[in-house]
Amino acid sequence: MSFLAPLAALIGLLAVPIVLLYMLRLRRREIQVSSTMLWQMLLRDQEANAPWQRLRRNLLLLLQLLILAALALALMRPYSEVPILTSGRIALLIDASASMNAIDVNPSRFEAAKARALEIVGGIRPEDSVAVVRVASGPEMLENYTNDQTRLRDAVNRMQPSTTPADWDAALTLAAAGAQGAEKFTIIILGDGGLPTRLDLTTYGDVRFIPIGTSGQNTAIIALATSTDPFKGAQLYAQFANYGDQPTEVIFSLNLDGTLFKAEPYTLAPNSTQDVIVTDLPSDFSQVEAVLTRPTGAAVQDYLPSDDKAWAVFSSRRAGRAVILTQGNPFLEQGFASFPDWQVFQGEPTQGLPAEAYELYVFDNWMPAVLPDANLLFVNPPEGIYPIFTVGQLTTETTLKGVRPDDPRTLYLKFNDVNVREFHQISGVAWADMLVEAEGGPLVLAGEYEGRRVAIITFDLYESDLPLKIAYPILLANLTAWYESPRTIRVEDGLHPDQTLFIQPLANADQMRIIRPDGTSQTLSVDNPPLIYADTDLSGIYTVESLLRGTVIQSEAFAVNLFDPTESFIKPQTPATGTGDIAAAGGGEIGQQEYWGWIAAAALAILILEWTIHHRRQQAPRLRSGASKSFARGR
Repeated sequence: MSFLAPLAALIGLLAVPIVLLYMLRLRRREIQVSSTMLWQMLLRDQEANAPWQRLRRNLLLLLQLLILAALALALMRPYSEVPILTSGRIALLIDASASMNAIDVNPSRFEAAKARALEIVGGIRPEDSVAVVRVASGPEMLENYTNDQTRLRDAVNRMQPSTTPADWDAALTLAAAGAQGAEKFTIIILGDGGLPTRLDLTTYGDVRFIPIGTSGQNTAIIALATSTDPFKGAQLYAQFANYGDQPTEVIFSLNLDGTLFKAEPYTLAPNSTQDVIVTDLPSDFSQVEAVLTRPTGAAVQDYLPSDDKAWAVFSSRRAGRAVILTQGNPFLEQGFASFPDWQVFQGEPTQGLPAEAYELYVFDNWMPAVLPDANLLFVNPPEGIYPIFTVGQLTTETTLKGVRPDDPRTLYLKFNDVNVREFHQISGVAWADMLVEAEGGPLVLAGEYEGRRVAIITFDLYESDLPLKIAYPILLANLTAWYESPRTIRVEDGLHPDQTLFIQPLANADQMRIIRPDGTSQTLSVDNPPLIYADTDLSGIYTVESLLRGTVIQSEAFAVNLFDPTESFIKPQTPATGTGDIAAAGGGEIGQQEYWGWIAAAALAILILEWTIHHRRQQAPRLRSGASKSFARGR
């Protein structure tokens, strides 16, 4: 053992005054006497209290000398030489991806990686410098290059694992930037080796790898989705996999809105997947939770529980109900039948408006006496003056002038090859936008009138070849999407952890509130839509609420799932680093293992013991005095 500060041993000279204080101090005690005849005995005691005394055995003196010796030894910074992995400037990259939550090592791979990182930090030399980088969906430098072991240990200890994949491209690029100006630079990766195979680690310099983990046994849900079949109703598709090398028994359970719906056992072969399709689902549920569990007494372990659950959101009616009031126009009937999100019904104009309410009314060559309070689509409205527009005479000036650009209602719409023989001229439509315009006026209009969305096709479909062109289904698709109830989010397939969500607030909403799976929430202002929400690190169901003066006016939900085979495949791997495994490459250098911290802790423990003994000795005479007085009063 050697010392970095041997001159600190001079502090041990303080032992001399400590000993002198014990030899010079007078030791008098208060004694109660019953007669003045005993004063002679006290005088003899005073004669014994000479300034200089023979040093006697004293426990407190011994403890104080031990404290002084421990402090002097700690200040001398004793160390021993130990083999180290590397020296110079070191970028310490710790894998914090989802797979590092595996528990094949105790307590987890991530905690094992942190323990190994602390060993590396404890072995650096004073001239070395280390940076600590947490690698998850984005690299996070928790401590920049320093040789302060206290700061480095604190950075490692406060690190937490994530539930996301790791972005190794960004992490290695960030680490490699530290090579500038360094004579010797090394990147050390602590993880289970789940790096992309396309990465050429040799381009980043001296990269070394320390493997963490022992087993690849894991089962995971890797897909979950819901849909609506026009004939079979609600359906669910799921896929789960066994990434281990042993056959595994699992129980696949489905919970609908928190209630168990189905649980079935399956046996998965090694490195295999299982597809499940469920068709007997009810039509009135909104959330699905799928869970993989092991039967009681299962011999094969599942070392990554976090990918054994998945979530999905289901909506049986994503658009609404529409009624077509026409005298047998197959183009409209077949056109709307191609949109499974809409429930389409047929009506008879001669019988007037149906008593039942609908979200969309389609009027073909007919106009009711009273317009319903709902979204409207007029096709070839007859001549007349109506509450919201006026239909004039027919015109044959059908030469196309243009299609409104940059409008979602005209997305991908081409009218160049559409031929229209004649159409009605429309007036009183200042509230509408011209989507398709001809020389004689608008062919297609759309806009909002008193809270209703209204579109007008000013010509008879039979007087054109539009139903025979690709423009017809595109126009209907754009209009029906526009007619749907306004939605703030569109993530039918869900998101991956840490994926960004775009929110388009409702026109009458003043705030948006996002409720996370753990129950915490965040409220966003709608001053500058669209809004961007990126706090999606947790897997589960998120709820997006539209608020108006604190009242919820609309609520939507979306799911966040891992669904990443590279993270669920937890078998430890050794990436090609170009320099080989760290265990083979790092034994030729010598570092210093210091012990001053342990010695300082021992000094503190001795100090506490010394204070405790001294305190008890101070209390002992008072206790005896109190006991004597009690005895005297008793007599």
